Amino acid sequence: MILNTIAVDLGARSYEVRISPGLLARAGAEIAPLLRRKRVAVVTDETVAARHLAGLTAALEAEGIASTALALPAGEGTKNWENLARCTEWLLEQKVERKDVVLALGGGVIGDLVGFSAAILRRGVRFVQLPTTLLAQVDSSVGGKTGINTAQGKNLVGAFHQPSLVLADIDVLSTLPDRDFLSGYGEVVKYGLLGDADFFDWLERDGPAIRAGDPAARLRAVTRSVEMKAGIVSRDETEEGERALLNLGHTFCHALEKATGYSDRLLHGEGVAIGCALAFELSARLGLCSQEDPSRVRAHLKAMGMKVDIRDIPGDLPGADAMIALMGQDKKVVDGRLRFILARGIGEAFVADDVPGDTVRAVLDDALRGI
Repeated sequence: MILNTIAVDLGARSYEVRISPGLLARAGAEIAPLLRRKRVAVVTDETVAARHLAGLTAALEAEGIASTALALPAGEGTKNWENLARCTEWLLEQKVERKDVVLALGGGVIGDLVGFSAAILRRGVRFVQLPTTLLAQVDSSVGGKTGINTAQGKNLVGAFHQPSLVLADIDVLSTLPDRDFLSGYGEVVKYGLLGDADFFDWLERDGPAIRAGDPAARLRAVTRSVEMKAGIVSRDETEEGERALLNLGHTFCHALEKATGYSDRLLHGEGVAIGCALAFELSARLGLCSQEDPSRVRAHLKAMGMKVDIRDIPGDLPGADAMIALMGQDKKVVDGRLRFILARGIGEAFVADDVPGDTVRAVLDDALRGI
């Protein structure tokens, strides 16, 4: 068995991300050392519960760990005030104590919501991330960002609350629908684009093997992504500087998600992929990178069968001015100025807060018209 262990170094709040096939079946043994008493509360969604909850329960029982479970509705729409209250009140009903551990079994929605609930429950209880999607394994389960969406925008209410452990089981990725897997791949590509050109080179060669289910390729893709995120989080936990690079593509993405009502019209990783393509187009128009770079980004995403253009999103979208207004609600706004992650080339991203609004509008106008 190959087990890759990556440390997130945050002093007293440090933890490990363990990446391996078969981790869910060994979850009881992995989690047991964290427990003061042998009981846990599991929060998941209905889709994940049908696939993986019985296996997790059996793994816990094998170590003498009792568990109770709550299954919330699946989908981005679950990440709201109503389900945060439902989750938190259920945990209180289970008499979860401050020294207990809550398990978040699911994708990014469950991880974000349950992590936020754990952050506010009794002013902070411990939780373990058991990410079941590629997107959650490479991104949202690592780094302690938790939160919910509101009418005003995505992730505008939340807290930094680090998990005690992350268990990323590569095997569970085989249960994902192809669209969901590719959505997560949008975040994998992001890591190559923001800071590791060699990794992007490898993805161009081995991306099809990753999609096809090659275990070694999937293990490498997840491990390298987590290594990059863990390193950045260890150096900049609360996004005062370098961590902002992880938002490559996200300023565009979050506006698109808001415009599509956080619906199945656009999955988060699809929005990230489109947003990365737009960020490189914007960088090229500003003379920061070569014209070949955005073409190369788009070519790889297309080769992987992913959404690349705004016009790939079904249904109507607002115009460029309305999109820019939606961006104005983004968390990355500082002193009223939009912050973009731009690039001087593949693997060379940086933070910019002086981007000309006319250029942003022109990029969006052309993208909306399919130019």
